[in-house]
Amino acid sequence: MRLHPMVVCADGFSMSVQANGGAYCSPRVENAERYDAVEIGFPSESEDLILKYMEGGYSEDEEEPDPTQSVYPFVPVSIVSLVLAKHGGMVDGEVPPGVAALRAPE
Repeated sequence: MRLHPMVVCADGFSMSVQANGGAYCSPRVENAERYDAVEIGFPSESEDLILKYMEGGYSEDEEEPDPTQSVYPFVPVSIVSLVLAKHGGMVDGEVPPGVAALRAPE
């Protein structure tokens, strides 16, 4: 199972973006040529564009789910691209095939 390095955006926002046979993605296979939906995990801050995909993620001292301690299954790749653009583009990390990997201007 291949894991992609954590994505870090120009404004410091970060998240894990995964797609493989064990991830919540579509298609749910290893090494697809293109994925339509991917799994996001543990964003560095709450992100409105993905909140509706959030699974429960509770911290020890909170009763409400913590968006930074959760997994977001089957997020459409178009939404991931919007998140990257909103945060100034990627400066580090890698996204699965099918996600438009918007890089921050140098």
